[in-house]
Amino acid sequence: MCGICGKYSVDGVELDTLKRMADAIRHRGPDDDGYFVEGSIGLANRRLSIIDVDGGKQPISNEDDTVWIVFNGEIYNYPELREQLLANGHQFKTHTDTEVIVHLYEEYGVQAVRKLRGMFTFAIWDQPRRRLFVARDPLGQKHLYYTQRDGEFLFGSEIKSLLADPTVRPELNTWAMHHAISLRCLPDEHTMFKGIDKLPAGHYLVYENQTAKIEQYWDQPFEPKHTMPEEELIQELRKVLLDTVECHMLSDVPLGAFLSGGIDSSLITSMMAELSDKPIKTFSIGVKEEDFNELPYARQVVEKYNTEHYEYIVEPDLVSLLPAMMWHMEEPVDPFAFGVYSVSKLASEHVKVVLGGDGGDEMFAGYDRYFGNQIIDYYTMVPKPLRKAIIEPIIASLPDNFSYNNRVQKLRWMVAMSDDTSGERYARSASFLRFGPDHKQDLYSESLLNELGDNDAIDYLLRYFDSPQAKDDIDKMLYTDVKTRLADHLMTVGDRMTMAHSLEGRSPYVDQRFAEFVGQMPAKYKLNGRRLKYALRQAARGYLPEDLITRPKQGFSFPLAYWFRNELREFTESIFKSSRLVEDGYFREDAMTNMLAVHVAGEVDHNYRLWLLLNLELWYRMFIDGQSADDLNQDLQSRLAFEKNGTHTGVTADSTGVLHTPA
Repeated sequence: MCGICGKYSVDGVELDTLKRMADAIRHRGPDDDGYFVEGSIGLANRRLSIIDVDGGKQPISNEDDTVWIVFNGEIYNYPELREQLLANGHQFKTHTDTEVIVHLYEEYGVQAVRKLRGMFTFAIWDQPRRRLFVARDPLGQKHLYYTQRDGEFLFGSEIKSLLADPTVRPELNTWAMHHAISLRCLPDEHTMFKGIDKLPAGHYLVYENQTAKIEQYWDQPFEPKHTMPEEELIQELRKVLLDTVECHMLSDVPLGAFLSGGIDSSLITSMMAELSDKPIKTFSIGVKEEDFNELPYARQVVEKYNTEHYEYIVEPDLVSLLPAMMWHMEEPVDPFAFGVYSVSKLASEHVKVVLGGDGGDEMFAGYDRYFGNQIIDYYTMVPKPLRKAIIEPIIASLPDNFSYNNRVQKLRWMVAMSDDTSGERYARSASFLRFGPDHKQDLYSESLLNELGDNDAIDYLLRYFDSPQAKDDIDKMLYTDVKTRLADHLMTVGDRMTMAHSLEGRSPYVDQRFAEFVGQMPAKYKLNGRRLKYALRQAARGYLPEDLITRPKQGFSFPLAYWFRNELREFTESIFKSSRLVEDGYFREDAMTNMLAVHVAGEVDHNYRLWLLLNLELWYRMFIDGQSADDLNQDLQSRLAFEKNGTHTGVTADSTGVLHTPA
């Protein structure tokens, strides 16, 4: 695992610029750095040493130094590929997976990417062709961002590498923001920065003759379906997953497992324990609130497999962590990310590599909304006049109870989705707890409304749902989630929050060969009646305790709904009343403060929307206004101190609303 960056310029590349770009992502690779600069091209690498620890310094070249590479990730099938390349006469200087890619490129050109099994981004400079070739892994576990203009092309594992070049100026991408606050992700090529794009998962880019061309090289297949009997299919699923876990354990340094207490990470941990000849190190976190805490289930797995276990209870100090996390994420921070950030910090004190359960829900239909869309079919059988006159007014009058996954929210979701059908229903359900068209109409300034027009964020989801790639509605929903929320949200959180602590995270469920096998399973083995993740639960029998297999999905979360009504109420209000997004003409202050007031009054649970607004405000101050993470943290702590003390003693505010404490 590493961080990579580079620049092409017809005017030449300066080593100092390249070093600034690499230093910006030093956290991704604190073990070593390396540079290749020659005329118009510069490549840089920050290395976290996992494979061939002593000999794997990057950039790496081919035998005659005409092809150079910088690489981020792991190639799990590199031992087999290396043997094939040796048989073809290639000479190796290292034992790394990085060098395998160089020689594969010599053999197959840009089609070499199709030979790789792993998580990766890389950049290859082909000197004879004056060609820059960059690629991202099939399901988007690693990321690559780029910007281009006349005669220049810059890329990096994180956007902060690009911003380290003094010619790149940060500017808000209102189009991306418009979609992010609805979809919980930045879809496809979009980032929060105007003029900076990301390479979509399963794509490669060739920059040649000052022109960039992007091609898709992989997509998840859903046909033809496996036709074997259920018992045989479940056994094959166990075998494929066990093989996937085994290849993901390839490492020359210590590794462990994230153990949340859910079925996904628990099954990965159990298979690791079966494959290992010594106890697996496991890492868990919890919260004090019982309806959010999964530690008791994690401990069942610990006891069954005698793991070397580490855990702790997370305190509600989100505000103190938020600026640092924002700097790493470079986009609004999902509450889920706090759990990954916290458990990654714990794990990094003991190992350099961890396996986790990311992707299990998107592969096997683990979310309530997959089944919920079928429930709505039954609800719409009730005559519409009866629903509108009696049932829906009663549901609307119910107060939210602010607990995780509560029934009132589910009932309101059912009502809201009942007027749509098929793809539109699914797409709108994905944004139900966030900002829909009506919320945006209230929030946006008149100028922003005019700029964005009537573009609906759900159109991005419908592009995938309505594609011919999958036929069954369940598969269509899963395919859409894999292409959007998995690649552009969950994988982003996983990569940034682990690498914030120089920790490599691996996700066996997001292995492309595993995804191909699961995609071609009949949909009934993913959602079977009301049973979510049916096949995975069947495969887990014999590995996990029965009550862990059958219990409903919980998921790690924080009680933000409670906190916005208590600890964070006045703090959030102070941020909204000094909003830079309002000041610069994007949002309306009254819409922001009214949403908070409605939430505090217990009328509607707006915690997801409030969190997004708070994050957008802090993101804007950090990346557009240029406020450092340390300065932003000091500002936030001052606001919290002001709220706690209830006086103005020692705290003042300047004209921008920033609070200050005396020196």
